[in-house]
Amino acid sequence: MQAASCTTPPLPRSTHRRHRLCRHRRARSPAASRPADRPVNEPGAPQSLLSEQVAAAIAAHPTGTFSSVIPAAAPDATTKVVFMVPELGDKQETVYVDPYTGEIRGQLVTWWGSTPLTTWLDDFHRHLHLDDLGVLYSETAASWLWVVALGGLILWCNRQWRIRGEKRRSRVEATLLYDTAAAKGVRRTRGMHAATGVWLVVGLLFLSATGLTWSDHAGANFTLALDSMHAGRPELVTTGATAGGAATGGHHSEGGAAAAGDPAQVDNVLHIARTNGITGPIEIGAPAEDGAAWSVVQNDNVWPVHFDKIAVDPVAGTVTHRVNYADWPFLAKLSALGIQAHMGYLFGLANQLLLAALAIGLLCVIFWGYRMWWQRRHHQRTAPRPVGAPLARGAWRKLRVPLLIIGILVTAAIGWALPAFGVTLAAFLILDIVAGLIRRRRRGAPAPTSPAPAGA
Repeated sequence: MQAASCTTPPLPRSTHRRHRLCRHRRARSPAASRPADRPVNEPGAPQSLLSEQVAAAIAAHPTGTFSSVIPAAAPDATTKVVFMVPELGDKQETVYVDPYTGEIRGQLVTWWGSTPLTTWLDDFHRHLHLDDLGVLYSETAASWLWVVALGGLILWCNRQWRIRGEKRRSRVEATLLYDTAAAKGVRRTRGMHAATGVWLVVGLLFLSATGLTWSDHAGANFTLALDSMHAGRPELVTTGATAGGAATGGHHSEGGAAAAGDPAQVDNVLHIARTNGITGPIEIGAPAEDGAAWSVVQNDNVWPVHFDKIAVDPVAGTVTHRVNYADWPFLAKLSALGIQAHMGYLFGLANQLLLAALAIGLLCVIFWGYRMWWQRRHHQRTAPRPVGAPLARGAWRKLRVPLLIIGILVTAAIGWALPAFGVTLAAFLILDIVAGLIRRRRRGAPAPTSPAPAGA
């Protein structure tokens, strides 16, 4: 929802993630909330004025503060009028209005345009409904996903390309396709696990990278890097537009700030926006304070995207500020497109089917990985180990000193950029060192012997 700006004064670190999420939530297309659109009765008839639709919603929801309105983007869709309610915290109340009759078709508690079911699924995806602990887990998983994917790819390619005397299958074919003639057991399972992972690796790297850009800790570092390069997403200036106030970015603070402006002005705001080229799905945000401008933002996430936005003074009939998507820095565009593709919006149904196939493939790879471990565990000659035999220690000593130094520096830099990765890697190294010292001490301890006979 565009009514809540992500450019408020500095906030505690715990709120950074919600502000980054707000940027992407408010850019969703109206189609993203289509299940709650409550299809209208008379599509195709002349629509009533947008101000009349807003007035009908205000009459039906007198306790909330009018925040924004999303005009119906399709003939059978409703107009969504959004209200800020302090009791709801960072959520809003959305009233759905029939644009032809002004009839209220329903109302829902939403979160940046998402309906309750979508919000529940989104929360499950982000933190498994475990709050801060779940957020940390999700970021840790995303931070290690690219490491696991690239590590598996290197191991499989190294194994296949070192095989000698295999004339029936080329190295590329052996890498991309598992051997259907392989004997049942670990070898066949390993082939299905690895070959499927090769096909998924690009998608997994993409999901890891795009997910980390709006995570809690790594996302904050990413935003800091963009800001330092002046490559962040430009903000719309709406305050100080008509009353001579200090010009600052944004128009609403998060969490139910009271809106200003007369809702009856929304018709003039819509007309000014359309005449200035703001086409397609839009969201009109009420000013945050007296004298501030209205905001109008394009919300078309389907390729080719449209993210232009303007600040409108409806009294003077002018556009006080404009930010065109074409003028965004390249990295800001790349980040926005990556996130829309990550969420399944950028290419519509094709995007969603591709993500579904990627998710199913990943579940298969995980299943085959555990199955391979189980098969190896039950075919060991000695007593099966609970977690498998450890790898040989000291492999890093075989590296040349320059490569070792470069590896340490690169790993440290990645650990700083991705704190969840850095902290967990450091914890693993500490535990590994402690385990090595304990094992060395046990091996070096003298074997117990019987005491020598008296007089010997």
